Amino acid sequence: MQVFGLQSAAYRGARLSSRLAAQTTDIGAARRDGLRRFRLARQGGLTAEQAAKAVGVSRATLHRWSKRLEPRSRRPLRVRLKSWTPKLVRAVQDLRDDYPMWGRAKLGPLLREQGFSVSNATLGRIIRSLVDRGVVQPVATLRRRPRSHRWTARRRHAVRLPKGLRPDRPGGVVQIDTVFVTLAPGKAIKHFTAYDPVAKWTVAKAVNRATAHAASLFLDKVIAEMPFPVQAIQVDGGSEFKA
Repeated sequence: MQVFGLQSAAYRGARLSSRLAAQTTDIGAARRDGLRRFRLARQGGLTAEQAAKAVGVSRATLHRWSKRLEPRSRRPLRVRLKSWTPKLVRAVQDLRDDYPMWGRAKLGPLLREQGFSVSNATLGRIIRSLVDRGVVQPVATLRRRPRSHRWTARRRHAVRLPKGLRPDRPGGVVQIDTVFVTLAPGKAIKHFTAYDPVAKWTVAKAVNRATAHAASLFLDKVIAEMPFPVQAIQVDGGSEFKA
């Protein structure tokens, strides 16, 4: 059996973007600076039309800024009312408690099988409302940020996956990953997952710690439960696979 390491791109996670709370303050500061430059231009002998043109803002806009620096809220007067029922909210909460790492794409089919007529977009808004209320935990707090691993000659315990290699039969390359999952504050587990991209076959196991002994037992489980011989596995840089 050969052991391959994941490419470096697998370690690059998408960063969550957030809006700055001081955005309105920055806009107010820019408008205040525009008014200051307008007054300086007027004191320098320019007309109001020439000063506004030098600042790059119309006179009407400058007059409006002089009355109010901070921009007005763009929140609509008539907001969209919630269209979901308390029964649906309870069903979403129960499923999210059972599968804390799942989002709307995976929970949606389960809810529709239960008889609920709900779209994934509505389900996402329900999950967001539950997170805002503190009823369920966001996925970002349940996953610990993985440490970056550096492949060196001293620490290398797997060869790099050859470029362009694609498995063409079941068991050609089985991908194994370890995920840190926080079930509750102070309670965390390690989740081993083995996936065959050709046969679409998955083997999983949850342990308390990602030790070499736990990884060895999981490899035995993979070999025993996969209905085909495993010829190679693909792992990340975790030290649990070194031994």
